[in-house]
Amino acid sequence: MTLRIGCIADDFTGGTDVAAAFRRAGLRTALVFGTPDDTTVLPADCDAAVVALKSRSTPADEAVADSLAAQRWLWTKGAAQVYFKYCSTFDSTPQGNIGPVTDALMDAAGATVTLHCPASPPNGRTVYRGHLFVHDQLLSDSPLRHHPLNPMTDSSLPRLLSAQTRHQVSVIDWSTVRRGVDAVREALLAHEQAGVRHVIADALTDEDLAVLGAAALELPVVAGAAGLAEGVGHAHPTAGPATAEPWPGEGRAAVLAGSCSARTLEQIAQFYAASLPSLHLDVLAAATGRDVTGEALAWYDEQDPASPVLVYASASPEELAAVQAQLGVAEAAAQVEELLGTLASHLVDRGVRRLLVAGGETSGAVTTALGVRAVLVGEEADPGVPWTYASTEHGDLALMLKSGNFGAPDLFTRALTEAK
Repeated sequence: MTLRIGCIADDFTGGTDVAAAFRRAGLRTALVFGTPDDTTVLPADCDAAVVALKSRSTPADEAVADSLAAQRWLWTKGAAQVYFKYCSTFDSTPQGNIGPVTDALMDAAGATVTLHCPASPPNGRTVYRGHLFVHDQLLSDSPLRHHPLNPMTDSSLPRLLSAQTRHQVSVIDWSTVRRGVDAVREALLAHEQAGVRHVIADALTDEDLAVLGAAALELPVVAGAAGLAEGVGHAHPTAGPATAEPWPGEGRAAVLAGSCSARTLEQIAQFYAASLPSLHLDVLAAATGRDVTGEALAWYDEQDPASPVLVYASASPEELAAVQAQLGVAEAAAQVEELLGTLASHLVDRGVRRLLVAGGETSGAVTTALGVRAVLVGEEADPGVPWTYASTEHGDLALMLKSGNFGAPDLFTRALTEAK
């Protein structure tokens, strides 16, 4: 097997998002969780492989080391180009990790220039004059300004990236993108000759991203969100139309939510409004040693097996701030991951075979707890939110790993009641 393209994603739901993009482009796509090694086995006949790391919020040196290990593994599978996937909201701090990881991947590949674009028009993310918009708001005016881990208080991508790299950063504006592939290639060459290493491109539509993907096809390293990845995927020879994967058969359905994003809170509210069983986990009580997991499982055992259930640690900004004030940001996040990862294992033991997980860190905790290393990517329920399929010691399992900000408000109810 020889891959057409390899990808490194900086969190698990981001990996799911970009894997769905490659699948839409006609590439049979596998998703690998965590740093792969010699024992990691891909599904047969894959055109693209995505390695999903938990490197978005780790120390920069750790993120770099894990990303380089993934790059080397992808090279052994034949990937000539590596795509570094980060969040469509450029979720990062002034210390990284977008800049440090991109620089390290470029150094290893001997690359002198790369193209960046975090635009994802179906999800309302666009770039104009180097500024990132969320729907009709600048990033800095959007709810992402209040992100619990990485508050995004600046919308200028050149400023954000320049704080993370010692190399020059510049922009290809929308007027150039609209002139087509050759114009973008010429602009990239001009920037490279001027000593610019990181080139950020404007994009307002999927058509813009298709132009950028074709223009970036020969670059050893490309970086951005799932939209640009799909553009790159379309520029590669494809394996034919995407094929539907079989459902894993009968089994119970559940949602585990750890994300505190505004969209996930809407999805929780919709689930509750549909009179479906839901349970909120008391993170502070768990931190004091109370058996919150046991209580949740006892509640689950009382529910109708025919109904999907929701167990969530998600909280409003005010509730989250109160928890973080008592436990600290890192400990609060660790408690949520421990609770939901443990619950996932117990729920699958109890017969759950369709599991929807909301939040990148939560998804990492769940797949780790279940021992899931690689999945095949299937159909999307919403843009960037596909079902994936894995064979586990418990049997076949369908997993949906949802970025906190993704999916329609009714995703939880629709995905688990329609797809049976």
